[in-house]
Amino acid sequence: MTGTFYVLLACLLWALDTLIRYPLLEAGVSTLHIVFLEHAFLLVMMVVIGRVAGIRLWSFQKRDWPALFVIGGLGSAIGTLAFTQAFSLMNPTLVILLQKLQPVVAVSLSALVLGERISRGFLVYLAACLLGSLLLIGEDLLPLFSQEDWFYQPGLDAKLLGYGLTLTAVVGWGASTVFGKQLSQRGHGTSGIMTGRFALGFAILLPWLLIAQPDLSQVAPTQVGWIGVMVLISGLLGMAFYYRGLRRIASRHSALAEMCFPVAAGLVNWVFLGFALSPLQMVGAVVLVSASLLVHYPGRTLDQNANQLTSDDLIPALKK
Repeated sequence: MTGTFYVLLACLLWALDTLIRYPLLEAGVSTLHIVFLEHAFLLVMMVVIGRVAGIRLWSFQKRDWPALFVIGGLGSAIGTLAFTQAFSLMNPTLVILLQKLQPVVAVSLSALVLGERISRGFLVYLAACLLGSLLLIGEDLLPLFSQEDWFYQPGLDAKLLGYGLTLTAVVGWGASTVFGKQLSQRGHGTSGIMTGRFALGFAILLPWLLIAQPDLSQVAPTQVGWIGVMVLISGLLGMAFYYRGLRRIASRHSALAEMCFPVAAGLVNWVFLGFALSPLQMVGAVVLVSASLLVHYPGRTLDQNANQLTSDDLIPALKK
């Protein structure tokens, strides 16, 4: 019961992320500045924690660099940029709900990269996830089939771009799960993998920032402070409670507890930010989240050696 409580607490902390991230975007802070400062704070925090705890944070070899580039570049840098930018283009609750497609990406890539076996039942869950996703986004896609000049409709092109960015984050974070597990199988600890993720993400974002938006003075000190609070709450504390919970419960039980995250995020976004879902989208959310949960269960989608996808998942550190 204690482990479940810790996972539920982590989900609540992740749900609070939107209350800081979205107002920052509304205030004019660029996506690149937000994500760069996120990585800077997270990297500093990991280094400090490693020094205090006496943990060796960097033991990677040449063969580990491709995996590090996937989790740091594709997952952490590009994935978080895409996720954050999508917030400014569409309902943040839809962005969060569509992230439940990540297990589908992770399981599929595990079969290709790690050679893990996929059962026939996975195809059923895949179809259910796609059905739930279509119900979520269907109302926005209908103009594509009802009018020839859909691309001239105000706001529709922005929504389509938002969905594209959301799926980019899904692929990036799903790939991070698989390649993070690969590093874990090679003997690297969670702290080291997280440090490598943030370090590579920071290294990739830095030249991007210097070329595109070098003036960090555009971000007010109070806004920098709020980004630090966001990182502390949804990143560091959320991750700490999540892994503390995983040590006490099976990964399939944590997957069940994690279902409260999209529910909590949806309620927070609705009550505090005014973002509601239509009845059809609510049905799609239930279908998608339920199918995503079933993907986690052992013996149904992967063989018994693959049941640690959730406990090795690196997504929570920058979730959501």
